[in-house]
Amino acid sequence: MEARKPAWLDALDKQRFFVSCSVHENARKKEKNICCLDCCTAICAHCLRSHHSHRLVQIRRYVYHDVVRLQDLDKLIDCSSVQSYTINSSKVIFLKKRPQSRQFKGSGNMCTSCDRTLQEPYVHCSLECKVDYISRQGKDFSPYLRTCQSLQLNPELITAQEADVGGDDGNETTRSTVVQGEDDAMCSSDSENFSMPYVSFIRKKRSGILNHCSRSANRTSHDGIAASTSRRKGIPQRSPLC
Repeated sequence: MEARKPAWLDALDKQRFFVSCSVHENARKKEKNICCLDCCTAICAHCLRSHHSHRLVQIRRYVYHDVVRLQDLDKLIDCSSVQSYTINSSKVIFLKKRPQSRQFKGSGNMCTSCDRTLQEPYVHCSLECKVDYISRQGKDFSPYLRTCQSLQLNPELITAQEADVGGDDGNETTRSTVVQGEDDAMCSSDSENFSMPYVSFIRKKRSGILNHCSRSANRTSHDGIAASTSRRKGIPQRSPLC
């Protein structure tokens, strides 16, 4: 039977995420970190109003790789054979293949597409590897797909996105929607923006301490000099002659 792959699976595989939105290139928060499954396209926070009734999935970043939360993706397709990873208390699944540069000689399962070592009972390391395996086998995708009429973003995320979008003032560095990773490679401008006022505060505080110490030292030295100059030696007393 000929494999029939849904268009939204192609979108998750071929769309580029975390790039600037060409429609809102002069606005803040313009990176594409959301995938509209009905339109099969990547959108930014400014595009949400045009897709408010569509099925939406938030794309996250982990060590330069695109990931999706397991609880979101599992509503669309069976992910039981795809290895998930727990990052920041959330289970995520990688969207693209991640082939290993070194061949592993230990025990364990191997990915069906990229030969990455996996834990049992998983046989796919990413969503792309599972889709490729189904396509190569010539299977129908319908047994793996799940009926999902509505899939919305987290309400807290939408509120935060709209609040950020509402405060546009010029071209500022956007904050990436990322998941903290072990290599710290996906650090966004979030950490930089939040650390700068703290560093300047520390510098000001330290400079204030240094100035206070220098003033105290000058005052002490000045008082010491004044005390030494005001102190006069008395007339020396000779011992009586015997």
